[in-house]
Amino acid sequence: MPTYVYAVVTPDGTADGRLSDYFEVVQKMSDPPLTQHPETGAPVRRVPQAPMVGGQYSEGSEKRKLSNENLDRMGFTKYQKVGDGKYEKTAGEGPKIINRD
Repeated sequence: MPTYVYAVVTPDGTADGRLSDYFEVVQKMSDPPLTQHPETGAPVRRVPQAPMVGGQYSEGSEKRKLSNENLDRMGFTKYQKVGDGKYEKTAGEGPKIINRD
């Protein structure tokens, strides 16, 4: 479900620019827009926001690029710390365990 941003409408009919007058609500797309603040009952209007579209630089893309399978395919070796001075291989070639000793 999308998150919508709403602004409290002042008595003169405009939305005030103070950050405290904005709030977010998670609603279904089929739900009608709110006309009143859920807690105070003040009049509100929905504020248009840019959509959050995953692309080349999204968080999900970064996770896929740094996945163990992708690093192994690209020829990198990845070690993960498993204890005090002990690292275990999770991707790539090389020794299975590296110790500080």
